[in-house]
Amino acid sequence: MAGAGSYPVRVHAALDSPLSRWLWLVKWVLVIPHYVVLAFLWLAFAVLSVVAFFAILIIGRYPRGIFEFNVGVLRWTWRVQYYAIGAFGTDRYPPFTLAEVPGYPAHLEIEYPGQLSRGLVLIKWWLLAIPQYLIVGLFTGSGVWFAWRFGDAYSHWGGVGLIGLLALIAAVILLVTGEYPRQIFDFVLGMNRWVLRVAAYAGLMTDRYPPFRLDMGGQEPAGTLTLPPPADAAPGQATDAWRPEQVAPGESGPAGPGPSGDGPATAGPAGWTTGRIISAVIGAVLVVCSLGLLGGGAGAVWATTAHRHGGYVDLGTQTYRTTGHALASRQFELYAGTGSWDVARSVFGTVRLRIAATPGGTPVFAGIAPAGAAARYLSGVAYATVTGTAGGHPSYAGHAGGAPAVLPAQARIWAVTASGPGPQTLTWPVTDGRWTLVAMNADGSAPVSVRVNVAATLPALPWVATGMLIAGVIFLAGGGLLIALPVSGASRERAAPISG
Repeated sequence: MAGAGSYPVRVHAALDSPLSRWLWLVKWVLVIPHYVVLAFLWLAFAVLSVVAFFAILIIGRYPRGIFEFNVGVLRWTWRVQYYAIGAFGTDRYPPFTLAEVPGYPAHLEIEYPGQLSRGLVLIKWWLLAIPQYLIVGLFTGSGVWFAWRFGDAYSHWGGVGLIGLLALIAAVILLVTGEYPRQIFDFVLGMNRWVLRVAAYAGLMTDRYPPFRLDMGGQEPAGTLTLPPPADAAPGQATDAWRPEQVAPGESGPAGPGPSGDGPATAGPAGWTTGRIISAVIGAVLVVCSLGLLGGGAGAVWATTAHRHGGYVDLGTQTYRTTGHALASRQFELYAGTGSWDVARSVFGTVRLRIAATPGGTPVFAGIAPAGAAARYLSGVAYATVTGTAGGHPSYAGHAGGAPAVLPAQARIWAVTASGPGPQTLTWPVTDGRWTLVAMNADGSAPVSVRVNVAATLPALPWVATGMLIAGVIFLAGGGLLIALPVSGASRERAAPISG
């Protein structure tokens, strides 16, 4: 255990010697498998942190099984960062495990907090930690511990911030001289230690505020790290606390490196077997998917009820303008299907367009025509095609030309039309095919400025809403079960007495 004055997050590392002059050039490629695995582990970390948040809020304790898992994710991330751009402090490939590995030169230990404040959990991870986030953002170059809330923490740690910059400088010096500068190593370790302390605080693992102190070097200033026992130790035997400065060059800890540079992974997240880790990750993926399904289903229910007027669901209003003689939509293709089921009609039903000139007073024309016929009518006409909407503003593709040779109402190409002064309503029972919507001034003049409201009956929407809600509940229940079972099993094994 640590000394009385130590922070409950302890980070230790030993600088390997000698280090390869060139291996650091490819480490970012070699750790890609780790980043793939960590992407899923951090997703599980985020979901389990939400569970821990409510547990702390209700009972004042961080569930032990979840705590062990989340510490393991931080430990795994720290080893990968120490190997790669976060320090380049070792050439030994990081092990794929949440557990503490005595033979690996990078270590992380976080004391289990016991009781935690129910009040602090509401504000510490976002409000109280803001000053720390600013500093960590400077160190990492990305505000990483904001980002981990969205499942992308590790990917930017040690990017273009001070940590990555100094680690890169040290690597270049290593390439030239064959030696890693010890002063840079100490400084880089101090910044990494700061980042990990803030990570644990933001992850709700401690109520003790991270100190505004750069504790440099591989060893914690007050306290030692409790490592798991060697493989040949007697059951229950504790390993002496390890102080990095006591380790000879090329060694990493009391267990010594194994054949691959890694000692036995016998401690760490007790009970978190590979099967349980996979179960928790799959459960987290299902929970995240369920949130999307439930949110989409709720939105569909809202659109079906509160947002439906006169049988139509309002899909939005937008103003479109062009200096030319016409506005055209992009071609849209609808599929009716085969047999007796008309897919397009079942999904969209009837579309209603309300079109008015802006400012009012100018008679307008709106029509829907087969895409080929509309293209022939607009050939040689100065008009604009609406290509999309960005930031609430439409984007256009302009077409050079002149005035139309035939007034729009006289062209015999339209499936449905509406024309006249004031607002016009165009109602179109959706039909399969390739179509284009065209809006013009009724007299074919330029410029054209119209305000368009789109609505549709969307007869399939209630069924879509019901299906999404049912699927969301199933995914949530399945994901919760896949998380709860391994957490419960790991907690029971952690609490079980050691026999022998």
